[in-house]
Amino acid sequence: MALLAPPDLPFSGRIRNARYTVTMLDPALLTQVAGFVAGHDDRPVRLTGHRPRSAEAGSQLARTIAYLRDHVLNDPALAEQPLVASTAVQHLAAVVPSAFPNTALVEGTDTDSRDGHPRVLRRALAYIDDHADQPVAVSEIATAVHVTPRALQYAFRRHLDTTPLAHLRRVRLAQAHRDLVATDPTTDVTVTGIAARWGFHHPGRFASLYRTTYRHAPHRTLSDGS
Repeated sequence: MALLAPPDLPFSGRIRNARYTVTMLDPALLTQVAGFVAGHDDRPVRLTGHRPRSAEAGSQLARTIAYLRDHVLNDPALAEQPLVASTAVQHLAAVVPSAFPNTALVEGTDTDSRDGHPRVLRRALAYIDDHADQPVAVSEIATAVHVTPRALQYAFRRHLDTTPLAHLRRVRLAQAHRDLVATDPTTDVTVTGIAARWGFHHPGRFASLYRTTYRHAPHRTLSDGS
């Protein structure tokens, strides 16, 4: 069972013979991944309920927390990688508003669609290319190109049929590929280490994405530079 305790929504209850995991999240992260409140682009997103929208939504959140706890934060080598940490936090921040009722605007506005033109997209692509080696949030990209996060999402969906973070992941994958090609295989550098450097904290998923893109395993690239 997943329960939420926003600081502005006090509640009381009783827990008996229970084991639980406490997860703390900066509320500002919700606005970074979900945009702003409808009609108020300066008002942060708020969670408005204590219980998940559905049992499945609660289970998805619980699985996400368990994975990050057991497979990312529990591995010091991964947790110390800045891009791994930022990707994990953004993933959690994206799952939370999907699980709990909130004030985020889901549908885009007319202004968002007008702002989602190719010029905005080109500036966003350039920003992502220049900052792929740094922690990047959707809200930061939107601020850099002077549109709302929703307008940015609209531009990527309309013109590239993808999302800003999915494109960022592809750019980082390409950078990981370049590192694999350039690395001397006789050193102690590993595929897992290069993947983590570029924010990929799950070796299996990185390998699968790499094979889909480059048609062979990343270990082959590291060993023969192909």
